Amino acid sequence: MRLLNKKHELYMVPLKDLVVYPRMVVPFFVGRRRSVRSVEEAARLGQPLFLVAQKKTAVEEPGEQDVHTVGTIARILQLTRLQDGKIRLLVEGLERAAVVKYLETREALQAIVRALPPAPEVTPQISALMRTVHSQFMQFNELAKKVPAEAVTSIESADSPDVLVDLVAGNLPLKFDQKVELLSIEDTAVRLERCAAILGSEIELASLEQEITGKVRRRLEKTQKEYFLNEQLKEIQKELGAEGEDPTGAKELEEKIKARGLPSEVAEKCQKELKRLGRMQPLSPESALLRTYLEWIADLPWKETSADNHDIERARLILDEDHYDLKKVKERILDFIAVRQLKSRVKGPILCFIGPPGTGKTSLGRSVARSLGRAFVRVSLGGVRDEAEIRGHRKTYVGALPGKIIQSMRKAGTRNPVFLLDEIDKMSSDWRGDPASALLEVLDPEQNHAFMDHYLEVPYDLSDVMFITTANSSHNIPYPLRDRMEIIEISGYTEFEKENIAEKFLVPKQVQENGLEWAQIVFQKSAIRRLIRGYTLEAGVRNLEREIANILRKIAREAVKTGAAPTESTSAAEAMAMTAAPAPAGEAPVGAAGSSPDPAPAPAAGAQAPDTERPLPSAEFKVVVTGRSVEKYLGKDKFLQNEFSQDVKPGLAYGLAWTELGGQLLPVEVAIVAGKGELTLTGSLGDVMKESAHAALTFLRAHHAVLGVDPQFTKDRDIHVHVPEGAIPKDGPSAGITLAAALLSAVAGISVAPGFAMTGEITLTGRILPIGGVKEKVLAAHRYKMTHVLLPRRNEKDLEEIPPEVMGQLQFHFAESVMDGLSVLFPGRTFQGAVEPARTVPQGAQADSGHELPRPEEDDSVEGVVDSIRRVPDAPGSEPPMVQPTH
Repeated sequence: MRLLNKKHELYMVPLKDLVVYPRMVVPFFVGRRRSVRSVEEAARLGQPLFLVAQKKTAVEEPGEQDVHTVGTIARILQLTRLQDGKIRLLVEGLERAAVVKYLETREALQAIVRALPPAPEVTPQISALMRTVHSQFMQFNELAKKVPAEAVTSIESADSPDVLVDLVAGNLPLKFDQKVELLSIEDTAVRLERCAAILGSEIELASLEQEITGKVRRRLEKTQKEYFLNEQLKEIQKELGAEGEDPTGAKELEEKIKARGLPSEVAEKCQKELKRLGRMQPLSPESALLRTYLEWIADLPWKETSADNHDIERARLILDEDHYDLKKVKERILDFIAVRQLKSRVKGPILCFIGPPGTGKTSLGRSVARSLGRAFVRVSLGGVRDEAEIRGHRKTYVGALPGKIIQSMRKAGTRNPVFLLDEIDKMSSDWRGDPASALLEVLDPEQNHAFMDHYLEVPYDLSDVMFITTANSSHNIPYPLRDRMEIIEISGYTEFEKENIAEKFLVPKQVQENGLEWAQIVFQKSAIRRLIRGYTLEAGVRNLEREIANILRKIAREAVKTGAAPTESTSAAEAMAMTAAPAPAGEAPVGAAGSSPDPAPAPAAGAQAPDTERPLPSAEFKVVVTGRSVEKYLGKDKFLQNEFSQDVKPGLAYGLAWTELGGQLLPVEVAIVAGKGELTLTGSLGDVMKESAHAALTFLRAHHAVLGVDPQFTKDRDIHVHVPEGAIPKDGPSAGITLAAALLSAVAGISVAPGFAMTGEITLTGRILPIGGVKEKVLAAHRYKMTHVLLPRRNEKDLEEIPPEVMGQLQFHFAESVMDGLSVLFPGRTFQGAVEPARTVPQGAQADSGHELPRPEEDDSVEGVVDSIRRVPDAPGSEPPMVQPTH
């Protein structure tokens, strides 16, 4: 029955977090002054109240804008006044109504409202929606079972769509906003659709809640079952006399940990964890995690150390046996051994070997460990980007483990190993942390005595560890980390050094690895030299070793093919009696007349004694690899740097660049064409190198009179500067003098003196500033067969690092200003304004080392023909000859 059929003025009560639906009986308290006044006036007049939900509960005196526009007309069933002035109401909702106008007064809240009409008729659409809401409500009640039985009966018997929605919404645990929304919708069909959607969402939540509750109940039942069975097992073991057994392994671990002699802090932590382990069930997951944690602590070396080798001479012999040259590194290790003789407690040094690939940095770390008599462990940091790789994960994580540092210490078995951190410049960082920052604690002698791994959660002493790191470049190492390490640069090898390394180390190693120790394999010096010059172009010896192995594999195949190679079942006598196949073309048996153009061939076999179970070396199978026969094994030469570096023409100059792979020759080409005076720079140049090109061009324009060039040389012409190998990025300031020389050569139409390589940063005032990487750049000039090197005068001190055999084949020129340098590079021209004549160091001035320099061999290989052209060293102070090379 409807209470109102038209607009009516009623007293209003705003409600906090409460929505009253029609046909609901709801108790609540009224305490605000105007709300109490509205209730009293409505009760006095015998009128119903208009109950409307408040938008924000924080508002104590709500106005028109603070309440919703749709509420419920309710009849007062019971009114009780309390001692504190509040009123306890019991009301029954009658029907929904919308506010037409607010009549707010100072004493009470009133509003003119109109009742919202019900659906005029039940259409098929509304009937279908009602059936859906009925079905969904019953499904929800089956899952939740939170609705009273009388409410379920009322909902099942509801035949009006509005009554159905009111009863369902009033008995569901909906959010406040959802209740207000269902109360406010006037269209019956839309109201039913929204009610069905909300019911569907509540059914899904109830299903998930039921599933989670079931899982928790089953887990609790399983735990209780396990506990009951374990208690029964204990009683059975007690009856059988096996009560003293240790199912969790706590007692065994306790004995093992006590025997390790742990520091007090670590021992205290272990005792706590052992007590926890003893109280746990043996099969519980946490018991397995805790047992693994204690096993890690028990397996770490806390006091075990290896005795250091104090014999300096023996250490020197070991280092020399494993590596050629590398004087700085060897001296540093011998210094460390000497200090250990004077003081037993010395903090482990932290060394960083920086150099191109293939220069023996990693193998040098292993050799250092052997010379000191220590264990050796290696960790590769290339691509590491997670801090947990260094410090480990918290043991609460699934699958947690200590970091690489602690894992390697357990592997070493002693607390003073040689620890190699390889490729430290290849680390990166992301959202998981910065491993370089984590290494700060590891590589700091003042901190690593108490290194804290996240998994262990106890300090571990790393102060006795000798850390060695390797890198190709120091630029990618953060400065705080670089500051903690002692940098030792390992530059590229000279041709003389590569020959010795190949002869003494690489060839014997590859002969053994390719199973040819039973044969007599000889690499002549001419063969090694041709491999270096024609098949490798590198600062290290990695590719050289690869090419040597390639030749030996082909020799091994030839031995197997001809039947000369012994098998595992062949006896030593049979191997000695085997008849070798004829030597291939280009090869000859050792001792044959005219078979070896080298005065002293380098035998490779015999570096290590052959295995006693294998046949003795065959005296019949002999192969001599000569410079001429290299081509038969490897094909044509891969590199023709001789022709490349001797090319001379206007607009071409050769600079020297430093790279992570060692020094490189950097040709700079300049072409001048008709145009509008623009400068074009190509070849993947960086910003610094582009600025150097602009500075060089400005210098030429500012000093055109001294240089003897047309002041308007850029007026109607464009200048194009190109650095070949455009796919490779290039940058740096040291190409300034090269750019200036190439620009002057192109503008004046004259060539730079042949055989010159140069490097130096220039300024607009004509100064040449010092540069870095002198040794690598000079080695590159030597590798490319240049004869003259121009350097800034302040880099003259860096010649001390240049090997004597290189000094003997290069002539150095030192310039204070750009004019000085150009005077050397263009000897046929005179430039006014030079600060000081360029100083020239003649060839061989510092080559008194006792080494035999590589000499060309008298064979008919390509390398022999080129090397047979002997250069006559310039006299001190003379200008380099302007001789055009023959092509």
